[in-house]
Order: sequence, then structure tokens, then C-alpha cells
Amino acid sequence: MERGLILRSQSGQYWVQTDHGVVHCRMRGRLKRGRRAVTDLAVIGDRVRLTRLEEEPGEGILEEVEERTNRFARRQPGSRGRYKEDVLVANLDVLFVVFACGSPPMNPRLLDRFLVLAELDRIPVEIVANKVDQVSRDEAEAAFAPYAALGYPVHYTDALTPVGVDALRARMAGALSSVVGPSGVGKSSLLNAVEPGLEAAVREISGTLHKGRHTTRVAELHPLSVGGWVADTPGIRELASFELPEGSLAECFPEMRPHLGACRFADCAHDAEPGCAIRAAVEAGEISEARYDSYLRIRRGEER
Repeated sequence: MERGLILRSQSGQYWVQTDHGVVHCRMRGRLKRGRRAVTDLAVIGDRVRLTRLEEEPGEGILEEVEERTNRFARRQPGSRGRYKEDVLVANLDVLFVVFACGSPPMNPRLLDRFLVLAELDRIPVEIVANKVDQVSRDEAEAAFAPYAALGYPVHYTDALTPVGVDALRARMAGALSSVVGPSGVGKSSLLNAVEPGLEAAVREISGTLHKGRHTTRVAELHPLSVGGWVADTPGIRELASFELPEGSLAECFPEMRPHLGACRFADCAHDAEPGCAIRAAVEAGEISEARYDSYLRIRRGEER
């Protein structure tokens, strides 16, 4: 069997990069049993094993999907308290969350939601403060300093100058990454600065992979000239609503983790309960009020 990396997945069809080119595959029937109820069978970024069809070497059968190191997913409540995952990309080495330094204004609560989603899936996440030319460097660093203090790497970039692009390209080299963030922050311009001609390459590769089938845009992986892959994932360019399994939210805030388990009540929601260690840490200045406010808003289902 050959090993490969799924570049594209659509309607039970998979395009897999192997050492000997791209193979168009379908999945072995036995793999479909038992998994679909809770998660997607195979998605871009999955490492797989396949066998080629003797009569058509460019066609193959997926025989095995290797265990994922992580998965970036939306979740919806399912039956019997279980969550159905909509997995968008697997095995990310790094997720870059892009916000602008100037226009549109940085929304800390929205940034917190991106970070929570990455933390939930145990994906290494880094922040890109783009359009740094629109403000002074001191202003830019002040806006993102609270996140740097929490241990999140922050890249200061401008796609046009281009400030910070070489460093970002070096970070992407050899990695499987994705770039997400709200509209207007310059994600496309930044990616084209990192990889000149990426948009043209996306169109060319997409045309090859579609092979006459319908042309609805779906998530794909695209190669970088420095090595590695970047995920083009229409479904996560904007942060869609998502559900969190009960009790997981506080663990997605790194500054809250040292205080978990110290509350008076084991089932403390860290909201209005007496003897809450998280609230005590907020009052003591160990957890910022802004981040605690984000926690409460996410917990209560408030969009902003």
C-alpha cells in the first residue's frame, strides 16, 4: 500500500498526494461503518494508505485513515449527548489567526473565540497582526500584548510593504497550516505575499482536481514553494457558530487552567457561584477582566 495526504475531499471522493503523484480515490466500504455518526470519515490533511487499481493506475481505494494528531472542527449537538463533528481539516501543525491592526478594528472577543476553537482541538495557534503600517508599532504591540503575555506567538505583518512576510513564510515552511480570520483583514493579500501567484495556482490546481465535476468550492490543500501546505478552507474563513462540550470551555483559556479544580463546587461554571477560584483570580488581577468577559459571553451563547 502507498501512503498519501488528502488534498481534497468531496462527496465520497478523495484526491490524495503520494510520492508518485495525485491519485483519485474512493473509500473501502468497511471503513465507512461506525464512524460517520460522530465524525467525518476523511478530510483534507488526513494521512491515509491506499491501493491503486491495476486497470487504472490514477485511481485508487482508501484502505486506512491514520490516527489524527488534531482536527479543526465545528460541532453540533447530536443524539444521547454526543456531538457530531464537521471536521474541516486534520493534522494542522499551526493555525494562523489574522486580525488587522488598523481597519477593520481588532475585536478582542472575536479573536478569543478563534483561540478557544483552536485550544479545544489542541491545535498550535499563532496570531498575525496584519496591516501594521496603519498604526504605530507601539500601538500594534499594545493591542496584542495581552495575547503575547499568555504565550501566543504574534507576527506583525504588512502584505504590501512587506513587513514580517519573510518571517511568516519561514514559519510556514514544511508545515501544514491554515489561515483564518474575519473579512477585510488582508488574508488573501498576505498569502499572496507569502506565496506569489498562489491565487493562480489555486485556480489551476482546483481545475485539475475538479476534472469536469461540479465546481462548488470546497476545502483544499495547496503546496508552498518553501515546502509544506496551506489549507484553503472556505468554511472557516469566517468563524461559524460552534458548540462546546459541557465543561470544556474554561480549559480553552490557558490562564484559567492553573485555577481549575480549586473552586468550592466541583461543577462550578465560574459565573456567579460562591467560592469560585476563577472569579477570585480575576479579582486578584491574575486573569484579565476582558478575557473573563469573553469566557462568559461564549458560555452564554452570545455571538459578540
